[in-house]
Amino acid sequence: MEDVNTPVIDEQGAVLGKKRRKGIYILPNLFTLAALFGGFYAVVMAINGRFDQAAIGIFCAMILDSLDGRVARMTNTQSAFGEQMDSLSDMVSFGAAPALIAYVWALKGLGRWGWIAAFVYCACAALRLARFNVNTAVVDKRYFQGLPSPAAAALVAGFIWVAPDFGFSVVNLAWPMFFVALYSGLTMVTNVPFYSFKDVHVKRSVPFVVIVMIAIGIAVINIDPPIVMFSIFVIYGLSGYVLYFWRKAKGIPTSVISTSKDEPEEAGLHK
Repeated sequence: MEDVNTPVIDEQGAVLGKKRRKGIYILPNLFTLAALFGGFYAVVMAINGRFDQAAIGIFCAMILDSLDGRVARMTNTQSAFGEQMDSLSDMVSFGAAPALIAYVWALKGLGRWGWIAAFVYCACAALRLARFNVNTAVVDKRYFQGLPSPAAAALVAGFIWVAPDFGFSVVNLAWPMFFVALYSGLTMVTNVPFYSFKDVHVKRSVPFVVIVMIAIGIAVINIDPPIVMFSIFVIYGLSGYVLYFWRKAKGIPTSVISTSKDEPEEAGLHK
């Protein structure tokens, strides 16, 4: 029988509460469905050749995906159904959709190599989400084990979104897209730690300067959203490796797997 006291944790690492055996709640699932629509919309726009709109669809899905868990927690409407729905939505919006968009945009020009890169990204997204679901009880909540799938999707979609600003031909961007897709996909399934920002509590009071910095950040993003957003995710996509090698140099354990006393066989995950 399923344990109703098992904690539910979403893709962003937020604890949603305790599982419930039954119940389908409208409000959090509306956000999940909206995120799913963002991924579907992105694919449709890519098929129609509107790749800038496709990239925007992925970023909108990211925002909506970050809200469904918070809404469920705030309204006390967590459910096992919502947890599974969120994972399936993430697979479409941050796994299949970016891979298909990248392939239609540039990778198809590489022939076999193009669809191999797209498939590797898609497969890695599925593996990352599956690993996340089974490792929630043993992973240090301050970090993600590997690059989160929304951030990986942002690297792929952001590259497509920012390319027109530099005036490059899509033909010349096929191989760069190949390496972006492989880097994003393979980094999702590494054990490299990426900061989750989960220990940042938004309900606590903050100094006035923090609000000023947030306002400046919003203004900077509005200068050129594609370049600024892509730059942010490039920095984040590299930050895990910086943290990994810094820990190595300091002799600090690099694994984000916490020791589990209840399930000793999970000790093998530390390797």
